[in-house]
Amino acid sequence: MKIFRHNLEPPLSLKYSFRLYLLKNLELKINLSNLKLNIPEKERYKIIFERGLKDMQKIGFIGIGIMGKPMVKNLIDAGYPAVAYDVNKEALEEIISYGAKRAFSCKEVASQCDIIITMLPNSPDVKKVVLGKEGVIEGVKRGQILIDMSSIAPLVSQEVAKELEKKGVEMLDAPVSGGQEKAQSGTLAIMVGGKEEVYNQCKPILEVMGKPVLVGSIGAGQTTKLINQVIVAINIAAVAEGLLLGKKAGVDPQRIFEAIKGGLAGSQCLTDKAPRMFEGEYNPGFRIKLHVKDLNNVLETSRELHTAMPLCAQVMEMMQTLIADGQSEIDHGGLALFYEKLNGISLKKD
Repeated sequence: MKIFRHNLEPPLSLKYSFRLYLLKNLELKINLSNLKLNIPEKERYKIIFERGLKDMQKIGFIGIGIMGKPMVKNLIDAGYPAVAYDVNKEALEEIISYGAKRAFSCKEVASQCDIIITMLPNSPDVKKVVLGKEGVIEGVKRGQILIDMSSIAPLVSQEVAKELEKKGVEMLDAPVSGGQEKAQSGTLAIMVGGKEEVYNQCKPILEVMGKPVLVGSIGAGQTTKLINQVIVAINIAAVAEGLLLGKKAGVDPQRIFEAIKGGLAGSQCLTDKAPRMFEGEYNPGFRIKLHVKDLNNVLETSRELHTAMPLCAQVMEMMQTLIADGQSEIDHGGLALFYEKLNGISLKKD
């Protein structure tokens, strides 16, 4: 582990969060004053750290992508022993260098860990990694927990949970929102579905990566994420559409942004995406092709429930047009490019 490299002295940034972890979550009730004041503070902390490490749950992490990489780094920084696996060898090597232990299969991850976290692109990937050959299900034992933080169809979460239940393994579906920036800062919104007692057990781990909220039973997390993705997609489209109108009318879009961001039109989407539009900078925080995947799950679910979603369907067509133009890998803020092409004008600052 990274934190063992310098005489077992953890980074100073861990000092108070780890002490809080020990006192509150492990309930060790360590009284720092009992460690004698004549012992240097760093030495006292090392004693606490070494005691607590024996009780830390080992975490397996499968899926070291744009989102998964900073998430597992945050877990390692928080002191959790981690075992990692990904088919992308370059991404895996980076995490091994950062402090994780290498696994050579999903089955091996499951066999070595207390809690397994998956962060994968889509429903088929989750089914293959968890239920497939050499998958998680072949390495698990009774009492383990799988936290799937991928964004997939709610019915698939329920299907996977039922198969794991046969092995005595609990599951939470816990998709996230916030993009790469919030994954790096550990401030993701985490929408969790599952049993309350399992959620409470895993909450300290989830809190390292963001702000978890239990929204219901298995599948409820994914349903909430789908709703999130609808609102985000329509919001980004509205930002681009409105700003384009302003520029066409001869008003500086940046000044419009400054004027409205503190009012009712203000939103995280406006704050995060408008500056990208002004710079013409669409390096992915969240790729358009992945948002299309999410909206496809939304529209499939809406058809099953006979729910009309005309705005969502319209934005889906915009994103599909961009993908047809070769823009599948850009950030979803690139919806502005659809409007720019349609109107023959750019939001990029002059």
